[in-house]
Amino acid sequence: MTDMYDPPKVSDVKLRPYPHEERGKEFGRANDPVKFLQAAEQRARERQIAYETVRILRKDVIACYRKEGVNHYDNCKEVTKAYYDVIIKNDVGQVQPDWSNPEMKEGW
Repeated sequence: MTDMYDPPKVSDVKLRPYPHEERGKEFGRANDPVKFLQAAEQRARERQIAYETVRILRKDVIACYRKEGVNHYDNCKEVTKAYYDVIIKNDVGQVQPDWSNPEMKEGW
């Protein structure tokens, strides 16, 4: 059986980002490699959390559509709006550090 009908396991834990360390030059070494690796690992964890959040919200939308049938236009507005609000965010709401160049994604 699938976990479609299990209650979602979501927590509201917010982590503080590690001190961010960018690379020294365009493609050079980081000034503090430990901080650089910790920040990269945290970005990977945050990305996975963002993906799982979207997956859970999508399951909620699917379950609501199946439950409500033809009335899903009226009865699933809140669920659909919550899903839409998350997926239109930049990087699906993933926490990003303060880059020196704000247009950079993942430091590139």
